[in-house]
Amino acid sequence: MMAFGEGLATDEATVTRMRDTIVYRGPDDAGALALEADRVALGHRRLSIIDLSAAGHQPMSNEDGSLWITYNGEVYNHEALREELQAKGHTYRSRTDSETILHLYEEEGPRCVERLDGMFAFAIWDRRKRELFLARDRIGVKPLYYARLPGGVVFGSEIKAILAHPAVSADIDEEAFFEYLTFAFTPPPQTMFAGISKLAPAERILFSADGRMRSETWWDPMEASVAAPIDGLGERELVDELRRLLEGSIAKRMMSDVPFGVFLSGGLDSSTNLALMAELTDRPVRTYCTAPRGHARYDETKYARMVADRFGTDHHEVLIDEDDMRAFVPQMLHHQDEPTADWTSIPQHFVTKLARDTGTIVVQVGEGADEILHGYAGYADHRRFIPPFQRYVPGLLRRPLGSAAVALTTRLGRGIRHGEALHSGATSRLPYWGGALSFRGPMKQRIAPRTAGTNPYAAVERHWDKAVRVGPRSDVLARMSYIELKQRLPELLLMRLDKITMASSVEGREPFLDHELVAFALALPPHLKHRDGVGKWALREAMRDRLPQAILDRPKQGFGTPMQEWLRGDFGQTARATVLGSALRERGLIDYEVADRLFTAHRRGRGDWSPHLWTLYSVSAWYDRWVAGRG
Repeated sequence: MMAFGEGLATDEATVTRMRDTIVYRGPDDAGALALEADRVALGHRRLSIIDLSAAGHQPMSNEDGSLWITYNGEVYNHEALREELQAKGHTYRSRTDSETILHLYEEEGPRCVERLDGMFAFAIWDRRKRELFLARDRIGVKPLYYARLPGGVVFGSEIKAILAHPAVSADIDEEAFFEYLTFAFTPPPQTMFAGISKLAPAERILFSADGRMRSETWWDPMEASVAAPIDGLGERELVDELRRLLEGSIAKRMMSDVPFGVFLSGGLDSSTNLALMAELTDRPVRTYCTAPRGHARYDETKYARMVADRFGTDHHEVLIDEDDMRAFVPQMLHHQDEPTADWTSIPQHFVTKLARDTGTIVVQVGEGADEILHGYAGYADHRRFIPPFQRYVPGLLRRPLGSAAVALTTRLGRGIRHGEALHSGATSRLPYWGGALSFRGPMKQRIAPRTAGTNPYAAVERHWDKAVRVGPRSDVLARMSYIELKQRLPELLLMRLDKITMASSVEGREPFLDHELVAFALALPPHLKHRDGVGKWALREAMRDRLPQAILDRPKQGFGTPMQEWLRGDFGQTARATVLGSALRERGLIDYEVADRLFTAHRRGRGDWSPHLWTLYSVSAWYDRWVAGRG
């Protein structure tokens, strides 16, 4: 984290206080630097993974001290870049990738990020040019936040570090709040905190000492997919290339000087990670699994054990119950900073803590496979039903039919999301809006009357238009993936993964989100992603000789948490009391009579309203904790 500017506190004590709000992100080392003449202060917490020696201490400078970096992440091609830079005369003091970024910035300036293969968020202060450079990796695995203030800029890996600066205060961004109600997260550049922004995936920003800001997106997955080398390849060759790219991605992400393992659910994605990793090491792979106690519907442990036995892993499991969930929620609110309405944070915390408690510091996870290779049934449903509805139903009939679908499914308590999707198809020109939508259509207008007449999909339409413009020959599935890569993946799934794993001082790595693999997957023809009612078809074919048939044949099952059941029991009453009694009520953003009716309908079994209720509960508890100061 850092403070920069003539009118801001930039002393070492301030930046140390900011830095130490996130000790868990870097328990192995800490550094603080105040450059009084520059009016700049830098702080860093280190989780040592490459070069565990003191030589990796940050903030780190280049040879003459003209550049300083504070950096979070991993650059997998740093050794190859190091050889190139040493040949040009650069002198190294460590084996870290941090130092390689510094030397590469000396050579290429802000364009250096285009040469980096990895996940990262970093800042470089150039003392000669008096410029601050911020950058986030292509996919958005690592987060980076900043606040522009009258006297300068404050930034950090987490919002709580920024809030620790005396010039920053916590308040809600009401526009971001209404976006959150739809998407279950806040699309960049906004956050739920007024005045605090976040970099989008593949965004780089240059701040000048005179207050100017220049921002640009330096990589785009659809642009990359257009250049993917798939022309002339047959079906078998494309499947083989998919496996080759996966093998290379997993091998890169095994780069570590500390123990590593795999989060293993027993599904196709995590089993693929394990199978290919096992071929690259002569030691038993450490595997970690979790399940809710007493809820067989969500329990995948038998499949995880099947795969663990197949590959002879060092296997670990943890079971959790409602009491565990309740005990963790206050920690979750602390670590997430802004609300991300994904209850997967709960099991992910316990399996991550298990990994750390057993000595594993780096884990590979399956995030991204479903989004780039279309594993969710919802993708096929949208592709199958929405375009024909928009094509063949006259325009004057669409809105009444969409409204009727919402009313009918709400009254029946079944198929609510399908009814909302049909309404969205009637009111928007797009066939897809995202994989984790909460309030939309008439339901959003009822819960938040101030949104009436607004377009809830403006952010999505902007990305869709670019996908069509950049990839005019791209199919609907590729454009769906593009929407996910620009929105839900980085700002919900990867944000949740980063915050929860780092809370236990563990680094998560996502081999399915290697940028070359992502571009290749977007370019694949749709019949290799979804065929005969089966998603991720090409991945299943690629792993047919590696995994048990029972794993290959398994339908997609999400990371199970019985929130639907918990919200019908005692926890539902707790959540209802939190929502109805929140200080957020004073802002007039929500119709609380509608909220109360949703809790009642869910408790009585009239539909599954758990995603909507969790969205309301998360933001209410967040507001009380961070803005009203009740937590």
